[in-house]
Amino acid sequence: MLRTLDSLRIALITAALLFTSTSAQAQTAAVRPVARPADVATPDAIIVAVYASISGPAGQPRDWDRFRSLLLPGARLIPSARRATGTTTPVVWSAEEYIAAAGAGLERQGFFEREMHRTTEAFGAVLHAFSTYDSRRTPDGQPFARGINSFQLYGDGTRWWIVTIFWDAETADKPIPAKYLPQ
Repeated sequence: MLRTLDSLRIALITAALLFTSTSAQAQTAAVRPVARPADVATPDAIIVAVYASISGPAGQPRDWDRFRSLLLPGARLIPSARRATGTTTPVVWSAEEYIAAAGAGLERQGFFEREMHRTTEAFGAVLHAFSTYDSRRTPDGQPFARGINSFQLYGDGTRWWIVTIFWDAETADKPIPAKYLPQ
């Protein structure tokens, strides 16, 4: 009898947890902004939309709803943070954590990131793009940073999604290889 009650309790707790998890996921999906169809129609379009949504002059709010609409639920943004000369560590952010960590600085200082070069590999629904970028404070200003954004994209047959953006900045001791620069 005791084992039957324990089994019943475990089954009820499991069912409650599954219901709560499914309910929370449904609520999250319900508030996700709808993507502009043109932004997610092709891999090129979604990468261009990412750069556009984070870029803008000082004092201008970024289009964070547009940014959110490009990302698969659970997507990750991962900068390689420099810890000491020659060492880095990944910092793993959700979309909301990225916006909280970087958003105010992008808006306060002005930030324009543009793609300089891209290499792409694809198979089925999976696409990987190495997108070499430079960052500027104004559209025509001098670059203050360069690096590579590694985009992992997923195509579901109706649109493209950002799964991960993992990036690393160029440094004096870590220059961007020539094969990832414009020829």
